[in-house]
Amino acid sequence: MAKKKKVKELEEFVYNFLRRHSKFDIPLELVETTLMFEGGNLRSLHRAIQNLEKQGRITINEKQELKINENKKTDSQTVGKISINRHGVGFVTLPDYDNDIRIPKKKMGLALPNDKVSIKIAGKDSRGRYEGKVLEILERGNEFYVGTFSRESSKACIIEPDEKSAHITFFVHPDNTKGAKTNDKVLFKLVDWLHPRSLPEAEVIEILGKKGSNDAEVLSILAENQMKSSFPPEVETFCERIPTEPPASEIKKRRDIRDLLVFTIDPEDAKDFDDALSIEKLENGNYRLGVHIADVTHYMQTGSILDKEANSRGTSVYLVDRVIPMLPEKLSNGVCSLRPNEDKMTYSCFMELTEDCKVVDYSIEETVTHSSFRLTYEEAEDIIQKRTTHDVLSEPIEILTRLTDTLTKQRFEKNAIDLNTPEPKFVLNEHGKITDVYIKQRLKAHRLIEECMLLANKTVAIHVDLLRKKSGRKPDKDLFPFFYRVHDKPDLERLGNVAENVRVLGIDFKIGKNIGAKEINNVLEQVKGKPIEYTVNDQILRSMAKAIYSPKNIGHFGLGFKHYAHFTSPIRRYPDVIVHRLLKSYAKGVPSYRFAELNEQGEHCSEREKMAVTAERDSIKLKQVEFMTDHIGSEYMGVVSGVTERGIYVLLNELFCEGMIGMHDLDDDYYIFDSKRHCLTGKNKGRSYKLGDEVKIRVSGTSIPLRQIDFELA
Repeated sequence: MAKKKKVKELEEFVYNFLRRHSKFDIPLELVETTLMFEGGNLRSLHRAIQNLEKQGRITINEKQELKINENKKTDSQTVGKISINRHGVGFVTLPDYDNDIRIPKKKMGLALPNDKVSIKIAGKDSRGRYEGKVLEILERGNEFYVGTFSRESSKACIIEPDEKSAHITFFVHPDNTKGAKTNDKVLFKLVDWLHPRSLPEAEVIEILGKKGSNDAEVLSILAENQMKSSFPPEVETFCERIPTEPPASEIKKRRDIRDLLVFTIDPEDAKDFDDALSIEKLENGNYRLGVHIADVTHYMQTGSILDKEANSRGTSVYLVDRVIPMLPEKLSNGVCSLRPNEDKMTYSCFMELTEDCKVVDYSIEETVTHSSFRLTYEEAEDIIQKRTTHDVLSEPIEILTRLTDTLTKQRFEKNAIDLNTPEPKFVLNEHGKITDVYIKQRLKAHRLIEECMLLANKTVAIHVDLLRKKSGRKPDKDLFPFFYRVHDKPDLERLGNVAENVRVLGIDFKIGKNIGAKEINNVLEQVKGKPIEYTVNDQILRSMAKAIYSPKNIGHFGLGFKHYAHFTSPIRRYPDVIVHRLLKSYAKGVPSYRFAELNEQGEHCSEREKMAVTAERDSIKLKQVEFMTDHIGSEYMGVVSGVTERGIYVLLNELFCEGMIGMHDLDDDYYIFDSKRHCLTGKNKGRSYKLGDEVKIRVSGTSIPLRQIDFELA
């Protein structure tokens, strides 16, 4: 042990010596002389030098000269956010490194998931991966955690965190249990953690319900993603003071369009109506399309307690069995919601369109509207398909259908990508259990609303660009900064994997630096209607960069737009609130958010959106796993949706859920993974499994905590 310690000390001695003379190649002989002068041991020195070279911290050339390896980012102290796997191993993402820095369990210190940590990068492990050590916790990443409470004795209480929440057991002082009982799912916060060899101390802040119950499991998904279902009492109190009816004094300041025919089209179970439409035929033969959006900013002043809560949430979350709104119900479903036959404060984008859908004029105005009709998508579809006739809405919807058909055609003829990613819908019983699954039908009414919203979002972004040009000043970051929805080009390496996958299907997908929508849509068209369609669509979607919010406008690759922002859903998205504030400020000629503020908001809103998407997917997977738990032994037909060295993933045709057949369950042969052809092939019998193959499976097992489904071949 003493020898190892001595060698470790010599490593630091040599490394620091070379760092002081980093401009030169230092002869080994000089290092030896220096060490002997200090009274060192040559054998230990040589071992230390060998270790440093293995770690990649130094290099030794043919002349036996040593040099610090500055090109390798080693021994540096840096800062990043840590993620932790189920085994307690940490990973820190840093911008200058291709791969995450691995933090071994013994070097994690007091880190918990998502903490901002200072780390020291010590070198590479045996696999050539950079390893580090946590030096300091700079900022705790999570406000709270979720887990299962257990009372071991009258004085000993512990919480086992859910796997996606934290990686270590917590102890709870008997005074801090909030009355929790064994097997209760609880929300808890960190009180203190004194030493890595001790347990961190927790305090229960909310009891979610019994482990395994529907409410407890769904609320746990929210907690894993740092979300709560309930609003703080002070926020609810603030909302109660907001008047339900628009005051007459405010109506006088706005353009009054309550006599204009305005209507909404939304899902049947919707309660938060963000947007409404109007369409008028003009004397010159053009059309005036009005997109009228709930004016949330009128009720939510910047910096108010309501604004801070909405900003913190960032977005509404749509779980399988409930909606967790960004705004309290009084606003989201009442005051702000564009309900029929009620006067509402709105922010309207009017666009004058030619017959071929060119925008020749527009205006963005604060308005007061009165929605006359509330249609579901199905009711609108019946009118579009002329299955029913509506005395008032048949003509406007016919005009809108014609215009939006043209807009859709134009988008896909240019640069938009036509992805088809199905949305599974579940019928639940009173206990939250799935009784039926179906794929949500894509209606023409959906496309009608989508195109109107896209056009309004595009128009407001172009508007700000025109303001910059009209100002006559040299553009800078703080001259009319704006909050864009941007989407970068796809990852070529991931697209290359898609190309390899579809090649076995006889599809030639050529990948190049300038790849565009045309090439991607060509592949999507070739798989349309085939068993592999959904899988290829999903793989292409995953190869895409994530759309984010930013003041830096790089355009939207997926939509093919140079200018795009989110304007149409301020009830459920905070970025739209920011966009409304920016537009109103510029209309009044007063300053608004600065570029740096928008940059921070972009990171925050993008992160909150990512968490919401994760929660939504996890809630779907939870219900699918629960359903399959009751159907272990049942057989279904499916399609191979992925092939790895660990086994094959299968997507079920009927239920649209995915599970895995592990390599150990493919026991009829010894299977070899071909990474180039993305298939498994039996060594003896030659049977193979590749993307798109139809297989019959049997449900062999499930894990609700891991949200995992296991299959075997039937």
